[in-house]
Amino acid sequence: MKTFVLLFVIGVSFLTSCEKDEASYLSDQEKADLLFLREEEKLARDVYLYSYNLYNQIIFSNISNSEQSHMNGVLFLLNKYELVDPVTNNAVGIFSNSELQSLYNQLTAISDISLSKALEVGANIEDLDINDISIFVSHTSKTDLLEVYDNLACGSRNHFRSFVAQLGTYTPIYINQSEYDNIISSSQEQCGN
Repeated sequence: MKTFVLLFVIGVSFLTSCEKDEASYLSDQEKADLLFLREEEKLARDVYLYSYNLYNQIIFSNISNSEQSHMNGVLFLLNKYELVDPVTNNAVGIFSNSELQSLYNQLTAISDISLSKALEVGANIEDLDINDISIFVSHTSKTDLLEVYDNLACGSRNHFRSFVAQLGTYTPIYINQSEYDNIISSSQEQCGN
């Protein structure tokens, strides 16, 4: 009987540790998505801060604050899964990912042209974010990742609506026309509820 109880306790302990390991495990794709998303949210924040400094328009300040919250949400997941944060320098305009560094340089150069161009850049960024988050959702079934992705997508849709409202018109680049029409014809959403 003692042997049975001991084997039972060992078996339960093993199963519990396996469940914990599986729950805390991320695929390489999930890791790559989170690491990229952390800096992509920083890209949005930094471009909006740059545009706010140029044009002093409250839309850029408000949305850059929201992007900081998005960065924090992704950082929470990085910490939870013990991933190294790619944001080694939180200064505006500094990125570890060379593609995002190049994109930041391009987008700020366009934003320099005019307020209208800066608003268009904002819509472009949110268009890209919505598309990328949709792809990241397809790469996971983890509830915690999906919850953060859902909150980020909701925020991006709201930001997108705000930029397009300022512009008056916009042609989507990354999402399809049907998705664009659905977003623009919908009211601002309550995210994270």
